[in-house]
Amino acid sequence: MTQIQAKANRFLNDSGIARWTALILIALMMFFAYMFVDVMSPLKSLVETNLHWNSEVFGQYAASEYFLNVFCFFLIFAGIILDKMGIRFTGILSASLMVIGASIKFVAISDWFQTTSFATWLNSWWVAMPGNAKLACLGFMIFGCGCEMAGTTVSKSIAKWFEGKEMALAMGIEMAIARLGVFAVMWLSPIISAKFDSSVVAPVAFCTALLLIGLICYIVFAVMDTKLDKQLRAAGKIGDATASDEEFHLSDLKQIFSSKMFWLVALLCVLYYSAIFPFQRYAPNFLEETLGIAADEASRLFSFFPILAMLLTPFLGGFLDYKGKGASMLILGAVIMTCCHLSFAFLLPMFPSKAFATILILILGVSFSLVPAALWPSVPKLIDSKILGSAYCVIFWIQNIGLFATPILIGKTNDLTNGYTVPMIIFSSFGVMALILGLWLKREDSVKGYGMELPNVKK
Repeated sequence: MTQIQAKANRFLNDSGIARWTALILIALMMFFAYMFVDVMSPLKSLVETNLHWNSEVFGQYAASEYFLNVFCFFLIFAGIILDKMGIRFTGILSASLMVIGASIKFVAISDWFQTTSFATWLNSWWVAMPGNAKLACLGFMIFGCGCEMAGTTVSKSIAKWFEGKEMALAMGIEMAIARLGVFAVMWLSPIISAKFDSSVVAPVAFCTALLLIGLICYIVFAVMDTKLDKQLRAAGKIGDATASDEEFHLSDLKQIFSSKMFWLVALLCVLYYSAIFPFQRYAPNFLEETLGIAADEASRLFSFFPILAMLLTPFLGGFLDYKGKGASMLILGAVIMTCCHLSFAFLLPMFPSKAFATILILILGVSFSLVPAALWPSVPKLIDSKILGSAYCVIFWIQNIGLFATPILIGKTNDLTNGYTVPMIIFSSFGVMALILGLWLKREDSVKGYGMELPNVKK
């Protein structure tokens, strides 16, 4: 092949600068989304004082993010939309839903809203939950639809732009950037709140504005993806569909639900993430009570949770690309998580040291790098690319069932037991079950040769 022919066959994603720029643009959207998810986590004590929410209401608010995804099957529809309409339409839609939902939540907790007749009406029924919490939950539901849809869209976008390239590394970097949002908001939320006279509203307003910037970033990515599709279409790599996939049919979903490996991955996912994300909502308050420290100090202490995950995930992604061992990484991550939650339950209350707490938090971050780094790049090995978006969305839907139920369970348990020992035992039990599924997954892979232990990069 001549140099002219080689140049003619180069696509936009063959350029390292272009494909990594695309990654940064979509990762920024998730960075801002992760900030908004946990913007109120460091302010739980303040929320209880200013908004008059108790732990159970806070748990219901945290669970509301997943309500529409679970009970209205929005994530299932999101997968179908993604496979039918493509990553550009779905990504812009998801980012827009996040902005709309965040704006509703901002209005709900604003001081001026409490004086409106609508707020009075909201307070008049189901009095166990304040009216501002009801509207905040509605906004968080809409945000949650956009956020979970965005997560699956980002995964499929990376799979498209990094096919046959550094896919696991790219997914690892995207996850690292997103988790940086957790670190950032654990510091920024209390600082912004203090600057505005212990306000809960100001941090929410700030993160809502960032979500609008995230929408703009994804629109820029969509322009790049349009150019890539034109190149692929001109080269005969894809047809005239809106995305680079073959035509999708609803009947293709049976491939997902009939796969044992899919169900093992999905169940492992729901158990693992149910012990991580709901824990993030309560962790600052847990540290505040267990160590006897101020809320802002507890928030800063927990902010170190994603640090090792941020640093290790890209390297683990690179290791997975070139060396493999995905199933083994899932097992190790489940073991580490279980040990950390058991230590939070029993050892930290016995030895209430900030240094010890920091070590446990950092080690938990190692688990949070091992499991996602291995989990998401493994799905394309199990599912046809034509229905990959739907597969990711079904996994996210199953995951959302756990993420919806767990905060409610933890909130009620915390109120009933007046402490965090039992909640931490619940979290650790999820880790034990995830470990069992991880071992089963590795056995199935070794017998049937799906390639979970094999490298991603094709030589």
